[in-house]
Amino acid sequence: MVNFSAPKAAGLAPWFDITALLLWGALLLKYAITGQLALLIHPNYFGLCVAAGIILLLLGLGKLLQQVRPQVSGGESVQHITLLPQNVGSALLIVVAIAGFLIPPTILSSQTAIQRGLTEELPLTRSQPESFRVGTSPEERTLLDWIRTLNVYPEPDAYTGDPVKVNGFVTHLPQLPDNYMMVSRFVLTCCAVDAYPVGLPVKLEGDRQAFAPDSWVEVTGEMITEDLQLTTEAEGDNNLPQRQLVIQASAVEPIPTPRNPYDY
Repeated sequence: MVNFSAPKAAGLAPWFDITALLLWGALLLKYAITGQLALLIHPNYFGLCVAAGIILLLLGLGKLLQQVRPQVSGGESVQHITLLPQNVGSALLIVVAIAGFLIPPTILSSQTAIQRGLTEELPLTRSQPESFRVGTSPEERTLLDWIRTLNVYPEPDAYTGDPVKVNGFVTHLPQLPDNYMMVSRFVLTCCAVDAYPVGLPVKLEGDRQAFAPDSWVEVTGEMITEDLQLTTEAEGDNNLPQRQLVIQASAVEPIPTPRNPYDY
């Protein structure tokens, strides 16, 4: 009996490859044009992604031209060797690309921040943030400026009474009292997968339930120090309250989610 499935699969293989190349090229350029690339990777890699999208589109169009006009090809096309059955790899790429068009990337949530360990310290294994303005006055410091300052000069009492005005998303740490919340940001070193959260405790006049987790706020107030427990048993052996820099909030105003919600 003649097996027609193999020749048929071989005939479809170029079209699977063409579709995968065109879809992925278009997806990368779509992310760049719409600004969604900022939710996925560090700005240092924007140019690389745009270049990759253009190259993929050109490769896809080149292969398409070879299929439509075989005389353009310099010779018989060579099929690459794969570990997966023929067309399966390209089919998977097509499915993932289509999912990328249908499901937009989302901002990392406060629950992710809690799971990754939200603190006021920069992990020693991480790259240091790129921007740090030493000469700025306290009220002009961003949340990341304050975090970096604390890592360089880790003495909370030295900042008592300093005015503060920062913005970030709300996180409710379960180990904090109900009149405390965290104002938080994610810091990207490469992509969203390795983003790590930083934040400062905010002492409120009322209950933190007035500010929903993941909502963005601008906090105005002054710095105080209090003994708080920011870590959980799963995050370390020392779970005793420690001296922490805290924002005594005089005003907490809701703000729109920024177009680029990450720091670097």
